[in-house]
Parts: sequence; structure tokens; C-alpha cells
Amino acid sequence: MDKFRMIFQFLQSNQESFMNGICGIMALASAQMYSAFDFNCPCLPHYNLAYGLGILLVPPFILFLLGFVLNNNVSMLAEECRRPQGQRGKDPAVLRYMFCSMAQRAMIAPAVWVSVTLLDGKCITCAFCTSVPVETLGNTSHPGLSQGEMKRVLARIPCKEIYDGQELVANEVAIRYLRCISQALGWCFVLLMTMLAFLVRSLRPCFTQAAFLKSRYWSHYIDIERKLFDETCAEHARSFAKVCIQQFFEGMSMDLAAARCHPPRKVPMDMGEAAEKLLGITDQGTMNAALKSWHRCKPPLHLHPPALPSSNGWEGKGQPPMQPPMPRREMAAYYSRV
Repeated sequence: MDKFRMIFQFLQSNQESFMNGICGIMALASAQMYSAFDFNCPCLPHYNLAYGLGILLVPPFILFLLGFVLNNNVSMLAEECRRPQGQRGKDPAVLRYMFCSMAQRAMIAPAVWVSVTLLDGKCITCAFCTSVPVETLGNTSHPGLSQGEMKRVLARIPCKEIYDGQELVANEVAIRYLRCISQALGWCFVLLMTMLAFLVRSLRPCFTQAAFLKSRYWSHYIDIERKLFDETCAEHARSFAKVCIQQFFEGMSMDLAAARCHPPRKVPMDMGEAAEKLLGITDQGTMNAALKSWHRCKPPLHLHPPALPSSNGWEGKGQPPMQPPMPRREMAAYYSRV
């Protein structure tokens, strides 16, 4: 149990690196999922577009939501957004910084999925095979085909085994054409995401350095304050339970001793450390009121300085009297004993 506790504390202390590692694992997992995915285009005019775009966009959306779910700060952000104003104001800049930092990590896996999908080309081939320019790549003088029949024939381009429009346009020509477009879109998407990441990570602190530092500081403060509050609540609950259990067994021993008519056995009283962690709250109603007060009106972020002396101290007023210097004989005797 102690080993698991040490591992949990290590992950909490290195939360940012741990979340970056999770995002990297999710990115690799998304690429492996796509490579293991059995892509089967329906090869029907009214279903190809929905199927292709669904495979391109729906899994990234799921991975994006999963990235938020795996982030420990999403509950902290929701709590900070929904809590009452109370004695502490809410800074929208800090909330935006927290959301943007979580969204950046959550976007890694969806970006990898979209990039791999576009570079592979199967989704674009399935979705837009009915839009192949037959007048450029094939034979537009093919007799006896209406517009609907031509779309039905072109919809079978991804399915080589059932494609029967070689006279209209060659299957390999159409697939190469669509895959070339898909790969071009994929590299453009990779370039766009790289430039966007560069702008977000590098240029934003340069233009708004003070606001960026302020938002990052208070974001870290909210995270650390929540962790310390949870740790303090856990210590209080443990101490409260320990005192309650000890009092229960003391009462039971007294009842049993009274029933058997012999003096009770001495029970070791080790409640000093537990009582210190209760911080004056020793009943359920007071604890519930304290938790409710913490949620509704957190204390203001203002540390009260200690009371200063009334005078400036230059004349020695308001300060305790200085001790007279120790005589040399007593000082020598003192150091000889030391």
C-alpha cells in the first residue's frame, strides 16, 4: 500500500509531465487504432460521404473528449466556473488559461488521427469518389448513362471487386487522383497544426507576458490549493475517525466493566496528534458548515500581515527592552561548560 501511495504522490508532483506522457500514448494509440481499423466503404451514392466523413471526424471528437476526461484539472475548472462569487472573485483570464492548457493536450490525439487518416487517403476516396471529374480523367461520351447511374457507378470506385465502370474512368486512375488530394490535405493539416502550436507556445507569452505569467501563477495556485485542501480534509477525516473509534471502544470497555463488576483495563490515550489535526472542528454539523462555506465563499487572497510596532523603531519605542550584555567572566564560564 505504501508503494502505491508513493507512486500516486510521484504522479501528483509530476502531473504536467504525466499528462504529456498520457497525451503521447493516446496519440500513438490513435494511430494504431486506425491501422487496425477495418475500413469498409459502403460503395453507395448516399452513404459514401457520411461514412467517409464520419470516420474522419467522429473518432477525433471522441479522442478530444477522452483527453479532457483523463485530465485531472477538468473538475477543478468546472468547480471554479460554477462556484459562487463569495469573498473571492473569479478571473476570466485564469479560466481561459486553464481551458486552453487542457485543450492543447487534448488536441494531440485527434490531430494525429486526422493526419494519419488524410495521409492514408481511404476516407477521402470513399467520401468524394462520386465527385471525380470524369470529363478530365475518363470518357464522357459513354452512352446510355444518366446522371444518377453515373454516380452509382462512380460510388463503386473504392470497391475494386464490384466496380464495373472501366469504360467510364479507370479505377486506378480515380483512386490515385483522390489519394493525391487527400495526402495534400494531410500535409497541409500537419503544417497548419505545427504553425498553430508554434504560435500558441511561443508568440503568446511574448506579446502578453505579464498577463500570461499572472494567469499561469493563479492557475498553479488553484491547483495547489485544491490539493492541499483535499490533503487537509483527508487528515481531518482520519483524525476524526480515530478519535470517534477510540471513544467508542472506551465507552464499550466501561460498559463491559460495569456489567462484569471489575475495573476497566487502562486504554492508551494517544489522541494528542489526532486532536491537533481536528483544528477545532469536532462534530459533523460544524464540518458540513465548513465545507459549505469553503464552496460558497472561499477566503479572499489577502494574507494579513502581522501587527507592526506603533512607532518607527528608530528611537527604540515600541520594542522590547534589550538584555544587558553578559559579563566576560560569566561568558567564559558559559563557553567552558559548552
